[in-house]
Order: sequence, then structure tokens, then C-alpha cells
Amino acid sequence: QVQLVESGGGLVQAGGSLRLACAGSGRSFLNQGMGWFRRAPGKEREFVAAINWSGGNTYYTDSVKGRFTISRDNTKNTVYLQMNSLKPEDTAVYYCAGRAAGRTWTIDQAAYDYWGQGTQVTVSS
Repeated sequence: QVQLVESGGGLVQAGGSLRLACAGSGRSFLNQGMGWFRRAPGKEREFVAAINWSGGNTYYTDSVKGRFTISRDNTKNTVYLQMNSLKPEDTAVYYCAGRAAGRTWTIDQAAYDYWGQGTQVTVSS
């Protein structure tokens, strides 16, 4: 089993940047697809970005394309989400998630087997 811990959230002004990190412990997630999701106040949790096991393939929801970048460092068992040009509508709790038996990326939340506790991102206007 892998435990995930997110960090890097905080309060930032619109147009600013944050870099989220998701550190895994307990077992390597070298061969696992990973994803970032978010839950805004009063809304359902939604897909943000995902990356395959090697980092060679990524996918983003339309609202963050060109602004967010997902990456991973398998030597550090860590996945990152670089968020630039942040907007107030990006305000949410951000979660990372991993697939125990899947090497590819997917937007399907049900395909992820373990989740972090979340980190709050607040973008002020």
C-alpha cells in the first residue's frame, strides 16, 4: 500500500503560481499512473491532470491546459503539479491519487486506488 501526502498549497493572488508535490511512501509507485483532482467549495471532485508511469504521457482538463503542468520524479517517489496563471476559479482542495494496478493515465476517479488527504489552494482576485 502507498501512502500519499500532498504539500505546497496556500494562498496566492490571481496570476500567481504554486507548485504542489505529492510524496509517496510505503511502496514505490514507479509503475503506476498518477493523477491530480480537486474539489471546489460546493462542487463535486473533478479531474485536473494525470500522468502515466514513466512521465511520457500526460493529460489535462481543458480549463487548466497551458497553465498547469504535471510531472513526476520516480527516484523521489513524488508527483508534482506546477500551477501558473492561477485564477480564482482554481480555488479548491487538491488531491493526488494513484493506481495500484494501472500504468497509464485516466480521468476516471474510480480507477484510482489510493488518495492523499488534500492540500488547500486559494486564489484571491
